[in-house]
Amino acid sequence: MTIESQSHTSSRTDVQTILIVDDEDDIIDLLQYNLEQEGYRTISAKNGLDGMDIARQEKPDLIILDVMMPGITGIEVCRRLRQDAYLRHTPILMLTARTEEETQVQGLDVGADIYFSKPISMPVLSSQIRALLRSATRVETPPDTLVIHNLQIDRDRYLVYLESENVSEEIRLPRKEFELLYFMATHPGKVFTRQELLDQVWGHDVYVVDRTVDVHVRKIREKLGSDFVETVKGVGYKFKA
Repeated sequence: MTIESQSHTSSRTDVQTILIVDDEDDIIDLLQYNLEQEGYRTISAKNGLDGMDIARQEKPDLIILDVMMPGITGIEVCRRLRQDAYLRHTPILMLTARTEEETQVQGLDVGADIYFSKPISMPVLSSQIRALLRSATRVETPPDTLVIHNLQIDRDRYLVYLESENVSEEIRLPRKEFELLYFMATHPGKVFTRQELLDQVWGHDVYVVDRTVDVHVRKIREKLGSDFVETVKGVGYKFKA
């Protein structure tokens, strides 16, 4: 699933981590060797699904992503990463042996920061990496407790409190209902499709149908009322800002 290499000059806590997702061993070896010589920590994956899993576990500072890989393409991986609450602002540098303008446009349209063609020039690539890291705006970890109007969501204890006429009612939601509510509440006003909610809350590798989201939203409304989760017709749902 992964090849991991630790820079021998620095500890894990004071170096920036770069995730390399590419199905070619020689490309991974070339990038790892040169980037570690510059003091970065590198981790790697050989396909898109593993790359997404590692990205979610490790929260790298930058991702180098090949376009053509087995399974799903780098274009699709980039699209999914940009939908992740913790990774949407992580710099993504895409690599490709293809020079077609349409491919480059696709990569940039789904959220890649820069496109880089093979064969790789390490001095130029390193310069681009430094520039991306300097300008990166990292997303902060969502707080353990959210307070929105008269609703309080405690992630540590999986509890929801609803204030009504100076009385706080403790409400216990099943795990998936809680995670769905919490995820939407961390993005107030943002509209999510059912598929995006399935990917974020249930995961990409779990097979559930779109109707599952509808059922969980209905149950949340039964317990909290209809003031928080709004249906956007033809699209999906959003947490009211």
